[in-house]
Amino acid sequence: MTRSLSVFKRLLVGEPFASGHRRPSLTLSKRYAIPLLAVNPISSVAYAPEQVFLVLGAAGTAAYAFSIWTGLAVAVVMAAVIASYRYTVQAYPGGGGDYRVVAANFGPRAGRLAAAALVLDYILTVAVSVAAAVAALDALWPALHPWREWIAVAAIALLAAYNLRGLRVSGRLAAAVTVAFVAGMAALLIVGLTRIAAGDDLIAASADHETADPREWTSAALLVLCARAFAAGSVAVTGIETFTTRVRFFRPPRGRNAAAAITTVGGTTLVLFIGIVVLAHLTGAQSSARPGPADYLAHPLIAQLTETAFDASPAALWPIMLATAGVLLLAANTAFVGFPQLASVFAGDSLLPRQLHKRGDRLVYSNGILILAVAAALLVLLFGGGAHDLMDLYIVGVFLSMVLAHAAMVRHWRGVLDVERDPARRARAHRARATALAAALACGAVLAIVVVADSGAGGWVAVLIIGGCYLLMLFISRHYTAVREEIELPPGKPRLPARSHAVVLTSRVNLPLVRMLAYARAARPDTITALTVNVDAAASRQLLAEWERRGFKVPLTVVDSPYREITGPIVDYVKELRRDGPRDVVTVYLPEFVVGQGRQKGRVRRVYFNWAANLLHNQTTKAIRRQLKYEPGVMICIVPWILGESTEPPPLRRIHR
Repeated sequence: MTRSLSVFKRLLVGEPFASGHRRPSLTLSKRYAIPLLAVNPISSVAYAPEQVFLVLGAAGTAAYAFSIWTGLAVAVVMAAVIASYRYTVQAYPGGGGDYRVVAANFGPRAGRLAAAALVLDYILTVAVSVAAAVAALDALWPALHPWREWIAVAAIALLAAYNLRGLRVSGRLAAAVTVAFVAGMAALLIVGLTRIAAGDDLIAASADHETADPREWTSAALLVLCARAFAAGSVAVTGIETFTTRVRFFRPPRGRNAAAAITTVGGTTLVLFIGIVVLAHLTGAQSSARPGPADYLAHPLIAQLTETAFDASPAALWPIMLATAGVLLLAANTAFVGFPQLASVFAGDSLLPRQLHKRGDRLVYSNGILILAVAAALLVLLFGGGAHDLMDLYIVGVFLSMVLAHAAMVRHWRGVLDVERDPARRARAHRARATALAAALACGAVLAIVVVADSGAGGWVAVLIIGGCYLLMLFISRHYTAVREEIELPPGKPRLPARSHAVVLTSRVNLPLVRMLAYARAARPDTITALTVNVDAAASRQLLAEWERRGFKVPLTVVDSPYREITGPIVDYVKELRRDGPRDVVTVYLPEFVVGQGRQKGRVRRVYFNWAANLLHNQTTKAIRRQLKYEPGVMICIVPWILGESTEPPPLRRIHR
């Protein structure tokens, strides 16, 4: 079984890399960095405008009159966040992202909360991006729709396998896909708006269908619906924060170049978002999460607008939707690159298990990749594979970390003003603090709307997940802190044991016993004794006689057990040795039979392949080890005997202390 798993691992992951195998550092000019790093922000254009229409669609066609105003409100939030992050990357040119900013200004508690939000953010980035990519392909192949969640899970598995092998997406390919997507969106807006301005009657195929909830909508309910549409559309902001973790990719001056990239990418995202909202409003396109009378209502808004603007020409629909799916899959792939590295940072700060801080066979953080893939796949399956159903969770994770980050920057700039005396720099710090405050308030409003006004369970599910992650990180941090304090070496010379005693457990004279005695004597203890428990008087007399006949130099101690118990008398004997010498150390040697297979001198030995054979051995050894491992000053040495390897005592294979 172990060999089969090893072969499967090699096929999946490939041959391991040596530790010296390192990729060259990646430093890019703005010309190449902007299209390469713009994948996450730009990809939100593929689903963010649609969220506005999906929420407003619950109240019918009349509610779409508020779509442009809702889009403009989202644009205000985007502008505030972009402006604030421009100052953030210049204040923290070393990178680190929201977690480092929050922890540096608010301390470890707020840092843990930001870390928990970022974990959910990365998981939802994969789930939402892949689900939206499948929806884009669904517009080209409608037959995929019944299998969308399983196709999404398969895509997540392929992305995980790709990253487990340590492969990277070519920078040129990523930049080409991003440019193709932006070019497609620009062409869609230019053609669509130009035709409308020229007098063409562009009406989306979904404009004549009513998908509203039949209940009566009051003014207050409509106001709440518009607020929820504003919060849902604010998902367009996602991805801008990733520039704070990628400042190191830019050439010096890194902070200024990263700020320029944020302005370019953020501005492009904002323009495309507003343009799509306006075009959808003018063409009467509808989107609804409720079942509609025609299949095209399930198509993404981008697909509907492309069919309308280009008269359903496949020559336009296919390139645009393929570019949309491609940029979304690239966005998911960047999460597979970023999350394991971020989890490694969290593990290094004792917020997550230390296993996430170690690299795998291909010099990638394999454990982080696997955790991200499993979590994203579970969410896709639980929410039916629809990106809209995952959106509330996504917004909570993204905007909670943003609120904390921008609030932390308010505190940062206040600290700068306390010490800065140069008038020009003080004026800049005042502007930066006002911008960060505006961004924090805007993001806080979005977060409050999702949590309070959410009609479903998505927002509260996200709150519960983040709360669970926070408590888990708190437990891990406290545990590692307690362990570190307990094992810290005290000042002065370490206190060594006074004497060493070796106890070799035996029930009969055989080759494993000879091996244990040899190893015990090689350790040169102060005293050594063989110990057996008298549960059968005849067997004990036979053992004593064999012991005398063999002429062993090690004394044999026999302890009585009136009730035929084995573990208890052995533990009592070891405890008595400890009571007689509290500063002494006692090493107990236990045999272990290992069921294995092998060859010796060209002859195939008997193969012990049945896993059930393990149940026939070592039960007494396990019971004794369970009892003794909690005793202070007692070491346990397991001496293995591999069945089927050799009749001669082979060299030592492993020792557990």
